[in-house]
Amino acid sequence: MEEEEVNLLAFCRSPFTFLPISMRSISTFVFLWVCLAGGSLAQGDFVVAEPQSGEGVLGFLYRHEVPAKEYKDAFLQLNKGKMGRQQSLLAGVAYKIDKRWIAKKEAEWRDYPIFGESYRKLEVIDDLLDGAIFYLIAGHGGPDPGAVGSLGSQQLCEDEYAYDVTLRLARWLIERGGLVYLITRDDNDGIRDAEYLPCDKDEYAYLKGAIPARHLSRLKQRTGLVNSISRKYAKSRYQRMVSIHIDSRSRGEQVDVFFYYHHKSSTGRALATDVQKTFEENYREHQPNRGYKGAVLPSNSLYVLRSTRPPAILIELGNISSARDRQRIMIPDNRQALAHWMGEGLLYNYQASQK
Repeated sequence: MEEEEVNLLAFCRSPFTFLPISMRSISTFVFLWVCLAGGSLAQGDFVVAEPQSGEGVLGFLYRHEVPAKEYKDAFLQLNKGKMGRQQSLLAGVAYKIDKRWIAKKEAEWRDYPIFGESYRKLEVIDDLLDGAIFYLIAGHGGPDPGAVGSLGSQQLCEDEYAYDVTLRLARWLIERGGLVYLITRDDNDGIRDAEYLPCDKDEYAYLKGAIPARHLSRLKQRTGLVNSISRKYAKSRYQRMVSIHIDSRSRGEQVDVFFYYHHKSSTGRALATDVQKTFEENYREHQPNRGYKGAVLPSNSLYVLRSTRPPAILIELGNISSARDRQRIMIPDNRQALAHWMGEGLLYNYQASQK
C-alpha cells in the first residue's frame, strides 16, 4: 500500500491584586500553581475523552493531535489522581486535554478501501513516522489458512486473524505518517469488528496476484516483493519488515507474544526488543497481576527473516488452540490493542534510529 509551550501564565490575570498585603504572597502562590496546572480554564477549554483498549499516554495524545513528547508531563499533571500504575490510562476513565495543546494544522484525510467501509477514511494525525517505510506480511493466506483452531462448530483460521491485526497496524502507522506496503491483501475483508472471522481463500499478493499453493513458493514470492520494492528506496535510512502469525500448540498451552529476528541481524534484534518491551510495559500497566513471558528469540531457519533485505521480525501472537489465547485474537478490542502496541514499539524503534 503505497501512500505516503504554551505559556499558561500568559493566559492568567491575577484576581489577588486587591487582597491585603499580608495575604498576597500565599494567595499568589496558590494562584500560580492553579494556573500552571491548567485549573484556571473553563470546562469548555478541554477535550474530555476515554482511552481506547490498550492505549497508553503517548498513543492517546497522538490520537487527539497533541505533540505527545512536548505535552506528556503537562497531561499527567492535569490528570493527576486519575492514572493507573506506571502512569497508565484506565479503561472507562475520562481524561482532559487542554485544547491549546492540539496541533494547529489542516487535517489530511485519506481513503483506503482495503481497510473496509467502516475504516477506509483515516486522518494523518502527525508526521512522527515521516521517512519510515514498513512492509507488512500477514502470515499464510490464499490456499493456506495456516493454523486452524475450533470453537464449537466454528473454524478459526490463522490467516484471517493475522490479516485483521495487520490491517489495524497498517492503519496506525499511516496515521502517523509512515509509508506502508501491505504485501498480503484481501479486497473483501477489511478491518472486521467481529469475533468470528469466516475462513476464505481469496487473499492475494500485492503486484503478483495469486498466492502459490507450495509453501516455499509463497515465501519466495513475498520476500521477493519486499526486496524488489525496497531497492526503490535504497537511500532510505529506515525500512523494516514485520510478518504477523498465530501459533498452534496443544490446547492447554497458553503462550505470550513472541518476537523472532534473524540471528545475525543486530538491527532486527533491536527492532524485536523494542516491540517486545512495549508489550511488556503495556501488560504491566493494563494487567499488572498477570505477568508477562513474551520473549525475543533469534532464528536461523525462518525463511522470511533470512531472505528479506530490510531488517525484519516475525511475531507470533499466541496459540490459536488455547482458550485463553483465543481471547487475545478473537475479541476485536484485543486485536486493536495488539496493533496499538506493535505500532508504539515500531515508533519507538524509528525514533531511536534517528538519534
